[in-house]
Amino acid sequence: MYRNQTKEILVGNVKIGGDNPIAIQSMTNTKTEDVKATTEQILRLEAAGCDIIRCAVPTMEAAEALREIKKNIHIPLVSDIHFDYRLAIAAIENGADKIRINPGNIGSREKVQAVVDKAKEYGVPIRVGVNSGSLEKHLLEKYGGVTAEGIVESALDKVHMIEEMGYDNLVVSIKSSDVMMCVEAHELIAKQCPYPLHVGITESGTVYSGNIKSSVGLGIILHEGIGNTIRVSLTGDPVEEIRTAKLILKTLGLRKGGIEVVSCPTCGRTKIDLIGLANEVEKMVADIPLDIKVAVMGCAVNGPGEAKEADIGIAGGIGEGLLIKKGQIVKKVKEEELLSTLRQELLDWKQ
Repeated sequence: MYRNQTKEILVGNVKIGGDNPIAIQSMTNTKTEDVKATTEQILRLEAAGCDIIRCAVPTMEAAEALREIKKNIHIPLVSDIHFDYRLAIAAIENGADKIRINPGNIGSREKVQAVVDKAKEYGVPIRVGVNSGSLEKHLLEKYGGVTAEGIVESALDKVHMIEEMGYDNLVVSIKSSDVMMCVEAHELIAKQCPYPLHVGITESGTVYSGNIKSSVGLGIILHEGIGNTIRVSLTGDPVEEIRTAKLILKTLGLRKGGIEVVSCPTCGRTKIDLIGLANEVEKMVADIPLDIKVAVMGCAVNGPGEAKEADIGIAGGIGEGLLIKKGQIVKKVKEEELLSTLRQELLDWKQ
């Protein structure tokens, strides 16, 4: 797939932009000041496949906590700063691998310059973030409200300001909770911005609605070759953000690895708890490092045929089920043994 070419930026040990793989991000929802809780959550996110993690830094105590958190994690840490430029400076001094600011709410040009100077001194990238909800009054008046054009103009104004301050180690993000406006804004900025784009649908909602809105929005944007790092924003456990992001990238052919689970919809022929079984299989395969497709089928009538595109699968019957490989029935097993049989086959799998 064609990728829009951008400048390459180094965030800790992760390269974004250029021809590098799209990096998955999330954000902790612990209090950053609580080093233990924040570290534990980051380690869970690492295990799920998070490439870059962001922490809110609303206090000086939170900025200072970054130093201890960094000692126990293995992925780059981004600090999220609003309003107080001193927090951005402290975050950089305490080891942040990147900072996220909206120069529009940091204050005077002198304060933004102080942050830029510190970032330049430490070689830390700045993510310039603009949300549709924070659009400046003159742009709202110019465009008659919140528009894709206004979001892009706001972001590029801030990019140009930092460039004028002598720094171009930048990542840009423009977000909106309006999915199609967000898509349009990314199409516009991709033609004008040489920096990597951090893509996401902001305030997308709960795990259910947020997954749908993020999948639609990110799917369109990424399929057009736009975007270098992504976050799926959900009101829920951040681990769910990673799971969704990985599946979006895999579905688009932008990431390989990990078992893909496919399952049929339930129907009147289903004689087993297919919904429960499919969910159990999805959880069970999460820690198995294979790049294959696993099918979970509800009946023995169509199961083998429908599962023939999968590498391995199971199909339920009445009190028993089938183990299937490439559409061929391998053996029958008791219903209660379906899950354990499948797991053992996967653990013994030879690529």
